[in-house]
Amino acid sequence: MRSDRNGKAPLGLKIAAAGGLLFLHLPILLIFVYAFTTEDKSYQWPPPGLTLKWLAVTWNRPDVWQALGLSVRVAAISTALALVLGTLCAAAVSRTKFFGRETVSLLVILPIALPGIITGIALRSAFSLADIPYSFWTIVLGHATFCVVVVYNNAVARFRRTSGSLIEASMDLGADGFQTFRHVVLPNIGTALLAGGMLAFALSFDEVIVTTFTAGQQTTLPIWMLEELVRPRQRPVTNVVAMVVVLVTFLPILAAYYLTRDGDRIAGSGK
Repeated sequence: MRSDRNGKAPLGLKIAAAGGLLFLHLPILLIFVYAFTTEDKSYQWPPPGLTLKWLAVTWNRPDVWQALGLSVRVAAISTALALVLGTLCAAAVSRTKFFGRETVSLLVILPIALPGIITGIALRSAFSLADIPYSFWTIVLGHATFCVVVVYNNAVARFRRTSGSLIEASMDLGADGFQTFRHVVLPNIGTALLAGGMLAFALSFDEVIVTTFTAGQQTTLPIWMLEELVRPRQRPVTNVVAMVVVLVTFLPILAAYYLTRDGDRIAGSGK
């Protein structure tokens, strides 16, 4: 189908687009509705009634707060590790030439390309072989394996769009490596790192498969939700938590989108 001369899409295309969006997001909207239903054991449509009591019930559940706190701490530290390792790797791959550079790039992105269960089994085998007990830090290491990829992809794209003459000019003017990074490189890649960090945080926060193999007795929020679905006590509480997870992961992704949509202009400006 073609748009008309005024740039407006035809009605059929608008209907198709609306149908696609509805197919993608209707299940998520149902979670929001069921978070306020008066029924506590089963899903009924339409809901028999709506209530706000499950918000208070969820607020007063200590197990929810413990799982939420663990997920936030894991995501924060995993993201910090990913920012350091992903940025260093991106700088090496994009700014220098060496034998095997493309192989290194492939190996960096491999963890996110593999199925999560493969990564989880590999990590569990490695921890068992090294006799490393499962703890908070094994979860962090597991999450960092794919968080690095997100930061790397954002950083390497921005490095490649940043003019090398800016760095050369800074060095010619007497700046050392740290000053060049602080005043020239970082302003150009800053939004890419921030976006990559936000995406990494969102991925880590709602990760289930890798966490299952690396958590041991620890319970993150997604693992808590999975256990509650298997043995439901108050199903709307799970929906309230799911609603919170949607909001927590949606906001960083939205922010990352707005931070990177003007990346070409920022990267070439030398600000």
